[in-house]
Amino acid sequence: MLLKIKRFFDDNVIANANSNSTKNEHAVRLAMASLMIEVAESDYHDAPEEREFILNIVKNSFDLSDTETNEIVDLARQEHADSIDYFQFTSLINQHYSAAQRIELIEKLWQIAFADHSLDKHEEHVIRRIADLIHVSHSDFMKTKLKVLNTSKA
Repeated sequence: MLLKIKRFFDDNVIANANSNSTKNEHAVRLAMASLMIEVAESDYHDAPEEREFILNIVKNSFDLSDTETNEIVDLARQEHADSIDYFQFTSLINQHYSAAQRIELIEKLWQIAFADHSLDKHEEHVIRRIADLIHVSHSDFMKTKLKVLNTSKA
């Protein structure tokens, strides 16, 4: 698994630029996708709508090709499977995202949770824990939830 990650970074990071900011950007993308997968898998139900939503968010958030999107999401699934906690992911988000970007991430996590038109208590719990770890206030946590809930009902 580490070889796949190294190969991905060698092919997509070092080939494109040899700067720390580019390496950090790819690591943050992987962290964000891993958190999205955590939310999608937290209800122990494989919802195709959630999988598709993750692909769309990753692709559109980072302006990636289909191939790059699939590679990041596949690597994120592996990272998620091998992780024991959220710290490796949330620490990168805290280091590289502004407060507004962290709130936007929580909104995206809500969108994934509601993609199958059902909110499981485990999904909500995971989003709450992630929000706490990336220092998103309870007020913003609730505002983003209500915003997504109202949008998904429309």
